[in-house]
Amino acid sequence: MAPTPATTPHPDAIQSIDPTRQFLRHVMIVGGTLGDWDDLGVKRWDQRVDELGEVAANAGATYLTLRAFEPGVRPSDSERWERDVGSCHVIIDPIGDGRARFAHAMAEIAPDEPINEAIISEVLYAPADCEPDLIVVLGEPTRLPPSIVWELAYGELVFRPMGWDELTTEHLVEAIADFAQRERRFGGLDDADKTDESVG
Repeated sequence: MAPTPATTPHPDAIQSIDPTRQFLRHVMIVGGTLGDWDDLGVKRWDQRVDELGEVAANAGATYLTLRAFEPGVRPSDSERWERDVGSCHVIIDPIGDGRARFAHAMAEIAPDEPINEAIISEVLYAPADCEPDLIVVLGEPTRLPPSIVWELAYGELVFRPMGWDELTTEHLVEAIADFAQRERRFGGLDDADKTDESVG
């Protein structure tokens, strides 16, 4: 999946998305196994990265990370790569095991470096300089992806019950619009959640 020069922006990418309702810097899309990623093919990968990157850039995001939902059972030769699409830096991250990613990040921290939240986040998301604000999960809300662990404390989750090969720019536009209407909780509970928790 080697990157190629960016293509002409997809029409969906120029739809008017108002990023002022929520400050959106980093979008993450989580979906598919590594086998699903391999099945997409180089040409469709190029198209997908360019089109989704344009939508994210149009929404004001400076980073878009695409991450596998889980490793899956098929061997894969998927590798990490990156591409600039307009003002958005797109990161293709094939690691589908969040625990393995966290362990790798901890190993990257120098022995004399303090271990704190800021340092861990910096290593986990590099080259992105911020945590994901919006995490679009391709799957049912009854199951969280094993590829995201640290991200759950900060990012707003939007679930879309579909397969990796079904994802389109329209789905990302809808997820961003959903995010824009939310009140950020940063891992906390809203009033409805607190009420439900207290019952019984």
